[in-house]
Amino acid sequence: MARKPIVVAAQVTAAEQVVKHSSDAQELRRALAVLLPAHHGLTLEETGRAIGRSRASVARMRVEFSEGLEEPERPRPRRGGRHRQNMTLEQEAALVTPFFAQAQRGGVLVVAPVKAAYEQAIGRTVPDSTVYRLLARRGWRKIAPRPRHPKANLELQEAWGKNSPRR
Repeated sequence: MARKPIVVAAQVTAAEQVVKHSSDAQELRRALAVLLPAHHGLTLEETGRAIGRSRASVARMRVEFSEGLEEPERPRPRRGGRHRQNMTLEQEAALVTPFFAQAQRGGVLVVAPVKAAYEQAIGRTVPDSTVYRLLARRGWRKIAPRPRHPKANLELQEAWGKNSPRR
């Protein structure tokens, strides 16, 4: 059998007030995530089924509700984001701006110098894919014409050029 969540009396009192005066569905669900285990002895899984959320969401809602009681003026951190970033977006923009300016003049962006500058800036080596993703975030695409078709027959082309009729 699943473990029952810990219930704090102050949270129950606050949750009862929220249920009475709430006009927001999300706020009501957070309060119910506290009240259902307290009044009816439900587990997190059962509470989740009752309010239409997963067990993990119910646990997160309970934490959000208790944090809202302790420090209501502090903005809650949101889920998601760039947790494994090496640089901020502004630092990345500052790093690649000179390379983009040079590419505008010459028409070609060479990735090797960008990778070397990136590795020097963060102080360690990174895979090529990291640099390509950085460039993609900045709107760069690798567009380069092929010098010749991969199935081209060079000998046949030379023979045609030598034997073709002149106009």
